[in-house]
Amino acid sequence: MSRRMSVWFAAGIAIFVSTVLASAQVTSSLTEVTSQPSSSGPVAYVYVSSLVGNASDQVLGYQAAADGSLTPIPGSPFAFNVSSLALNGAWLFGVNRAGQKIGSFSIGPNGALRYRDQYTTSLTGGSLYDLFLDHTGASLYAIYYTTNNDYLSHSIDQETGQLSFLNDLSGGPDHNVALSFIGNNQFAYASSCYHFTPEIFGVQRASNGSLSYLNITPPFPAEKSGGFYCPWAAAADPTNHLAIALTPLNANWGSDGPTQLAVYTADSSGNLTTTSTYQNMPAVLTQGAQTYWMSPSGKYLAVAGSGLQIFHFNGANPITKFTGLLTTDTIGQVYWDNANHLYAISYSANKLYVFSVTATGVTQAPGSPHTITAPQSLIVLPRT
Repeated sequence: MSRRMSVWFAAGIAIFVSTVLASAQVTSSLTEVTSQPSSSGPVAYVYVSSLVGNASDQVLGYQAAADGSLTPIPGSPFAFNVSSLALNGAWLFGVNRAGQKIGSFSIGPNGALRYRDQYTTSLTGGSLYDLFLDHTGASLYAIYYTTNNDYLSHSIDQETGQLSFLNDLSGGPDHNVALSFIGNNQFAYASSCYHFTPEIFGVQRASNGSLSYLNITPPFPAEKSGGFYCPWAAAADPTNHLAIALTPLNANWGSDGPTQLAVYTADSSGNLTTTSTYQNMPAVLTQGAQTYWMSPSGKYLAVAGSGLQIFHFNGANPITKFTGLLTTDTIGQVYWDNANHLYAISYSANKLYVFSVTATGVTQAPGSPHTITAPQSLIVLPRT
């Protein structure tokens, strides 16, 4: 199985799609802001890695205004050959195209990036991809692909950006998706359906940032016709609730309707429970939930695949529909800032979308969509 491979279903056909996951960029809305901007300053810095000539990457940086309009960060584009991105308030990290090195780049007061350090994995025979952090920004995690998928933990020197290896949590071919941390920063979860075997799994983060697996077997809702649900990924709210996308399959592994959105709740020991049923789980319009991401407030859930849609997230209560399709372009990654903006990239359409989202509706920001050649990865640093 190739890396970054997820499974989703449409028109009764199981389609294997390669994607850079939104859930791969698990940074905290609680600790990303290291300095407060002036009232007239940008509300966020937005970074997109872009493929140049099918051989190398660059990083484009933007300052986002309060209305969602974008202007280039001084020095952008930055000629750093990195794709998968993650960040905390001071540092941006990126995996090089060969998948063996992680670059550390300091983030200046105006959002400009400066190369500071490079970490090379001591593991051989595989490659790094899909970076994500814990809520404090103290630990950087990466998926390492060989024939299986491992979760690698690293500590971050906040003064130099240097990474130190902590531990290798061995997984399997099914553990090919980034983990999403709940509010306590102790437990994180994901899900997959490798070879049609549904699994929701979790890890526990130690005080030094290393990971170990939770011994849990979360329940699944009963499928309407006696089949089963295939899950993919997870998105946590700021407390202890998770959204998990479930695709219904009949007993013969055929499609049994559109992907639905379940809600799970974690207890103090990391166990997950759900009151979701096929009757109360909303269906998505995106022909699968290829990637999805929770807003910092926990009120909205952006779901993307062949299109983009937003739902109301209601804690332990069922998720409810908010919008129809905001675009029919295939969306590879979505991300929120803290100022009611949703960002989305489409590799196939060469676009970066920006939407303003309020309780009364959703509108495109001025200048959206922006043209970007072959966008690979998206990450956002809130400034408010």
